[in-house]
Amino acid sequence: MLRDALYLHTNLIAKYWRALAAFYCDVFSCRPAPPERSYSGRDLERGASGAGAALAGVHLLLPGFAEGGPTLEIFSYSPAAAGRAAHPQPNHFGFGHIAFAVASVSVGDTVTHTLADGRRVEWCCMRDPEGNLIELQLPPEPSTHR
Repeated sequence: MLRDALYLHTNLIAKYWRALAAFYCDVFSCRPAPPERSYSGRDLERGASGAGAALAGVHLLLPGFAEGGPTLEIFSYSPAAAGRAAHPQPNHFGFGHIAFAVASVSVGDTVTHTLADGRRVEWCCMRDPEGNLIELQLPPEPSTHR
């Protein structure tokens, strides 16, 4: 077990990392965590996608966290892999979604769900400009259980 593990980041592979990073900064108040990244060479080739691999991108500090907190890592690869699966759905294997607490969830079909402890949460889903799923959630009601 890796009991001393510390969460670092969630990675999104983008067609256009600058545009996708701007979306997350504009819509969710993420902030760049410099420097911008640009990697290539033998180590990346071994650890990523093979000969000639290069990537560029940025880490975005997530809203509600101080410097050094977890980030959203947005990278573009060169060469990019051929093809992409259709937009994943919440019940597909792999990366499902990223969630943000927001003041209003009126941008889509809203769902109200009762948690195991009796609290109710209200949420809906949207997609970023590259089709990645984003959950928007109102903060849950205060717990009435003790």
